[in-house]
Amino acid sequence: MTNPAAGPIEAPRRILVTNDDGIDSIGLGVLARAMRRFGQVTVVCPASEHSGAGAALGPLHAADPEVGRVEIDGIDEAWTVDGPPALCVFYARMNAFGFLPDLIVSGINPGANVGPSVYHSGTIGAVLTGRSGMIPGIAVSQAFAEPVEDTDEARRDYDGRVSRQRWDTAAAVAAEVVDGMLATEFDDCAVINLNVPNLPLAEIKGWQWTEVGLRPPWSVDDAQLVPIDGRPGRFRVEQHWVQSGDQPEGSDGAALQADNVSVAVLCRLQAAPVSAPEIDRRLDTVVGRNN
Repeated sequence: MTNPAAGPIEAPRRILVTNDDGIDSIGLGVLARAMRRFGQVTVVCPASEHSGAGAALGPLHAADPEVGRVEIDGIDEAWTVDGPPALCVFYARMNAFGFLPDLIVSGINPGANVGPSVYHSGTIGAVLTGRSGMIPGIAVSQAFAEPVEDTDEARRDYDGRVSRQRWDTAAAVAAEVVDGMLATEFDDCAVINLNVPNLPLAEIKGWQWTEVGLRPPWSVDDAQLVPIDGRPGRFRVEQHWVQSGDQPEGSDGAALQADNVSVAVLCRLQAAPVSAPEIDRRLDTVVGRNN
């Protein structure tokens, strides 16, 4: 797998590890250390959480983020950027850190990134930003630990649930997929979305190549504006979450529901052929056709 911008990869490979949960995420360090067998690992990640940032860069013309050196156990070089993960990758592509990455590895995200969440995930946005510079990548996410009790309070206990993530399982699966990626010639710059059950490795049922599902296992189905007492014209947003139920067969969400690893290759975003004569007619009238 060759990075056309840098020419053939020479040992050691330069691997950029990032995430959208920030430098304090335990999963970041676990994943970065698992990547050391494949080359020289440098961490460049947000200084704080940027979940849901997608591939956002922010206003580059006004950007003045602070960048700092940090230490991560077992990693030779690590940096934080006051910005989203896509911006971390973008700056790396611009040689801000003194090297051009051969591979982007993003994660480990606590919580699956399946279905429509691929549009919004900062974990995935980082590897999509790499691909725009013809750098392959893999986004690694893990199903969120179930609450200890089936109550709203237990489900909102984010820190408690994160403390029960089986990071080593996700890192072990990710390492095998990366090993295979590096030994494979892809037709296009490869971007893989990997989702791993939150189970001991021996309890995972299997793995599947999957399609991106049409709906996530959990989603917000209602949002209401609630007035803030004493602040006229100001509101907070009250969200209502629901479980979507069974996922379509062959989808990423269905694989996780069955305790399988989901491996999905995300194709390049491109225009599709369309027949829309009513749009044609109106544009012909306004500006004329140029073909």
